[in-house]
Amino acid sequence: MTARRPPAAPLEGRFLRLETFDAASHTAGLQDALAHADVFAGGYGGGPEGLPRTAEEFARWVAGYGTGSDAIKFVARIVGGEFDGRIVGASTLGDLDEEQEKAHIGWTAWDPRVWGTQVNPEAKLLMLGLAFDHGFGRVKLQADSRNERSRTAILRLGASFEGILRRDRIRADGTFSGTAVYSILTEEWPAVREGLERRLAIYPRPVRLHG
Repeated sequence: MTARRPPAAPLEGRFLRLETFDAASHTAGLQDALAHADVFAGGYGGGPEGLPRTAEEFARWVAGYGTGSDAIKFVARIVGGEFDGRIVGASTLGDLDEEQEKAHIGWTAWDPRVWGTQVNPEAKLLMLGLAFDHGFGRVKLQADSRNERSRTAILRLGASFEGILRRDRIRADGTFSGTAVYSILTEEWPAVREGLERRLAIYPRPVRLHG
């Protein structure tokens, strides 16, 4: 066994700073970024019926989502430019199995105003690097089987599709969804990292909100 639990500490990138979740510091910004029908439409948070409707509901929901005894929940802030410091979403490194050297990056959602920007590739570059640098050999990523946007984004990272777990999760409306499962292995990481760095190199300016 070579894997060891990473420290719950901020990760610094060129475009983003990933901070470990703190309810007092992050809840309001996450509500502004994520409490949108478009974010929940693809299955995030249990699907459309899981969208919290009030500030109180959102605070309770976000405090419990993507957490666990082994989870490191990151909140992303823009670095530089006119939107410096703006919270644009969250992602979690969890299901840390040090004995089997496997982990899971998930519970991920971004403000729709940064979809298609450098946010997702840089966040994944930082989090995958954290996992592989700490000896994990396999990192799982997954999405609702009907969420084509998220599934395409995972493939663009360089992950391999492993299959669909049928009737795997219950949505907030009581229906069941399948889960599309992907992974990146430690021997694949150098090529994946190079691809992500190449994607990020085309962005000359800080993250901008659109839409």
